[in-house]
Amino acid sequence: MTVISDPYEPRTPYELRAGVPSVETFRRLRTDAGLSDRAPEAVALALPNTWYGVVLHHEGEPVGMGRIVGDGGTAFQLVDICVHPAHQGQGLGKRIMAALTEELERRAPATAYVSLIADGPARFLYEKFGFADTATHDSIGMYRSMTAGRGTTGG
Repeated sequence: MTVISDPYEPRTPYELRAGVPSVETFRRLRTDAGLSDRAPEAVALALPNTWYGVVLHHEGEPVGMGRIVGDGGTAFQLVDICVHPAHQGQGLGKRIMAALTEELERRAPATAYVSLIADGPARFLYEKFGFADTATHDSIGMYRSMTAGRGTTGG
């Protein structure tokens, strides 16, 4: 993984590295941060398809992460943004978001659509990086759970 230098935090015990965690670390980071677990088989399929990702380390141990997925041209989604609770409240989520949005600004086309799902108070962090509630733009975010659709037929 490539270390991302942070000119604002030169003497911090935290190091942000470009890349994705292992399947086991991914699952642990999500559940430790209060996010839902994901099946190991699904994570193993997902991680290699990351457009860009970062892993935050504290004294060598992964304590946070964030990923961008998408088609590389028209649509991108920020996902799996989390920081272990013992390390929250120190601006680390902001560092993860800064690295992700900087990469988008560097490589994504200006016409790309970038989205994310904001859980709870995280929306305030995302707003600082230019994300807005879709409802204010006459849109509504929607989702479909694959387990809800299993075993049913369309009408």
